[in-house]
Amino acid sequence: MVAGLGDMGLSLSMAAIGSALGTGIAGMAAIGAWKRAFLQNKMAPFILIAFVGAPLSQTIYGMILRNSIQAANMPPESYTFQIILGLGAGLALGFSAWMQGKAGASAADALAETGKGFGNYIMVLGVVETVALFVMVFIMTALPK
Repeated sequence: MVAGLGDMGLSLSMAAIGSALGTGIAGMAAIGAWKRAFLQNKMAPFILIAFVGAPLSQTIYGMILRNSIQAANMPPESYTFQIILGLGAGLALGFSAWMQGKAGASAADALAETGKGFGNYIMVLGVVETVALFVMVFIMTALPK
């Protein structure tokens, strides 16, 4: 008998795909902002890397959730449920990371152009991050002990 099959890694995989999309989008915006700064002989703000890296945390949440689903060691007749649970949660985590990257791209552009508003931009990224945290925590609390 296979024990603790879990969600077949879907929560982690979907979250990681979203993180890749989000960091890619924010990274492209940061590179463009740095290029504009270099062309204008201005300092290129290194802090833009914070916007680029923000979507990475959803991959960690996906790993934690995958491990929790597997550790719940639910019976084989629930494997379909576990896979659907992991897929749904992973998609939510992934979309959160993707949208956080899009918000980070806008933040990178705005900060590079104005030099102002870093705290405000980080707060927006934090709100988007909260969606992923809610998904992870709410799914984990619904799992059998």
